[in-house]
Amino acid sequence: MRPFDQRFRRLLRDRRGVSAVEFALLAPVVLITIFGLFDLGYNVYTAELLEGAIQKAARDSTIEGAAAKTSGLDAHVAEVVHAIAPAATLDFSRTAYTSFSDINQPEDFTDVNGNGMCDAGEPYEDANGNGAWDRNQGKSGVGGARDAVLYQVQVTYPRPFPVTAIFGMKDSFTLISRTVLRNQPYENSETTPSIGYCA
Repeated sequence: MRPFDQRFRRLLRDRRGVSAVEFALLAPVVLITIFGLFDLGYNVYTAELLEGAIQKAARDSTIEGAAAKTSGLDAHVAEVVHAIAPAATLDFSRTAYTSFSDINQPEDFTDVNGNGMCDAGEPYEDANGNGAWDRNQGKSGVGGARDAVLYQVQVTYPRPFPVTAIFGMKDSFTLISRTVLRNQPYENSETTPSIGYCA
């Protein structure tokens, strides 16, 4: 047997350094998986904190006099979120409806020509009192007594483990949390719809 063949056979049998090569091949996959799990866990934890904070803020918003305290309630939600995601930006909105069944529903109108649209001259019920027919009959704010209020918070924050960029995902994460509660019956409802005509 030639010396070259002997050296080649010896090289094939040599197992030194195999672990290093295997580690080099598997380490990136393992690390991406671990960081992906951390990212997922972080997002779930932040969502749970936000959900709890807005549930409390929404409950506190249903009592009489809460309209003057909305900025303080929102500040508490922001404080809870910033404890886990310091760079987060928050966007708050409250929309009041006469009842739960009215949420995200258009204002009622009489469809005279039967085309499913509120055309010029067709009467509609101006539920939010803004003088125009709307696809969403809610009015901005905490509303009055007995109103159902949709409280929504949108949170955007940079991902702490931006490995998701490898898969084409954004380096920031946005989550939206909503809750709906009815204001306590501390007085007569302010909501008195009027009739208008579509323009």
